[in-house]
Amino acid sequence: MLLMMAALLVIGAFTGFMAGLLGVGGGMMLTPFMTFLFVSAGFPEELVIKMALATSLTTILFTSVTSVRAHHQSGKVRWDIVKPMGVGAFWGTFIGANFASALKSEWLAIFFAVFVGYSAINMFRTAKPKPSREVPGAASLAAVGSGVGFISSLLGAGGGFLSTPFMVWCNVSIHQAIGTSAALGFPIAAGGLIGYVIAGLSVEHLPAWSVGYIYLPALAACALASLITAPIGARTSHRMNVGFLKRVFALLLLTLAVYMASRAF
Repeated sequence: MLLMMAALLVIGAFTGFMAGLLGVGGGMMLTPFMTFLFVSAGFPEELVIKMALATSLTTILFTSVTSVRAHHQSGKVRWDIVKPMGVGAFWGTFIGANFASALKSEWLAIFFAVFVGYSAINMFRTAKPKPSREVPGAASLAAVGSGVGFISSLLGAGGGFLSTPFMVWCNVSIHQAIGTSAALGFPIAAGGLIGYVIAGLSVEHLPAWSVGYIYLPALAACALASLITAPIGARTSHRMNVGFLKRVFALLLLTLAVYMASRAF
């Protein structure tokens, strides 16, 4: 138990920093690492991936609050985008959490591997948005947010892997897109928290210290570490070119996607 908590502190610190730095990837890293640790701890096989998704997603509540403060102080959060997208994202994640609960773990692992692998490959691309693109209206933003939230609930991620490229595609500056995505992490995580707790209340054989599908010791360790490192990553992102680091990070995500694919088979 102590070894697992120490590992979670290290993982939480690293993923918190990377989430603040790049606006993507925190949850996509936490989910496979938590899956590995939960399997090693002997948790029920059929519950491991769902618990990893739920716990990873909930940690973003804390990462978002700390990193968005740093982004806001630098004027990098588009609150006019956050409001409509956040409403859609909350409900999308809530529905997605209940949908994920009904799926077999193998299907969740396959979805994670395919989608994260695809997202990692996209990080290598350098396509720029067309100058004519503009941010759409509130209704369209809410619809996009609901889709981002739904997919995030199946990956245990904060949605930056989708919302950041979408905003860049709409000619929002990269630094504003990262800051705005960090703010969207809060409603996404809140919807996932409520959804996964409700979905897991009637599930049998959950480990001690679980609330629904959320494993509280892992949540506490990762949240504590990410509270410290996420704002450091956010401040660092304003001072450096993260292009090369993002490509290295993409290679790590590809490796984690392969691991999750192995869990399905």
